[in-house]
Amino acid sequence: MCGRFTLTSVPDPYAEIFRIDEIPEMPPRYNIAPTQEVAAVRSRPDDTGRELVMLRWGLVPRWVGRIVERSPLINARAETLASKPSFEEAFRLRRCLILADGYYEWQKRSTGKQPWHMRMSDGSVFGMAGLWERWQGHDGTVLSSCAIITTESNSLNQPIHDRMPVIVEPSDYDLWLDPTARRPSLLEPLLQPHSTGEGEMVAYPVNPLVNSVVNDSPACLDHVVDLPLFQDPPIER
Repeated sequence: MCGRFTLTSVPDPYAEIFRIDEIPEMPPRYNIAPTQEVAAVRSRPDDTGRELVMLRWGLVPRWVGRIVERSPLINARAETLASKPSFEEAFRLRRCLILADGYYEWQKRSTGKQPWHMRMSDGSVFGMAGLWERWQGHDGTVLSSCAIITTESNSLNQPIHDRMPVIVEPSDYDLWLDPTARRPSLLEPLLQPHSTGEGEMVAYPVNPLVNSVVNDSPACLDHVVDLPLFQDPPIER
């Protein structure tokens, strides 16, 4: 799964990377959590290019009668997108790229759960595959929301967690955001674990401060004593 992520980069390069015209002011964020607003790139409704919008993380299908806060749909499994009622229409019609420069996963150990931060080796921003929805309540309330698509882990992520977010290759942005591309058979090949070749991604254990959503500071990314990926740390006796 993907339950927290980061977007600490200054917005300057976003316009060139994602081909968008306007970039709102965005402070660095070190512990983005479900139900918070996240930055996403999607096609404009009038098909005149792309736009950067803020969406609530936790997808609300447009056909539900009311918003349920207890179990927001923060992730959507790549393997079942085309068959799940909550996601199948958005998969065909409302796809987006959710901006991040890293994400967190928690590794189960004999001493508890250790948070790890995964990112590109060069620290660059990337687009996670997402779906978005526009829900309108009976009272006229409108909510735009999203979910992050997950897939099986790559070799870097696997020792920490068996799922990871789908990181879309920049060469595939056009296809993923194309509103006319609606066949699952055309889109599903994009939803693969990201390559770990040539040290493209790195992972390191970080400060347990990130466990609490109230903490959103650079300290969340502080390295802790390096721990081996494949075994628990020794237990002091």
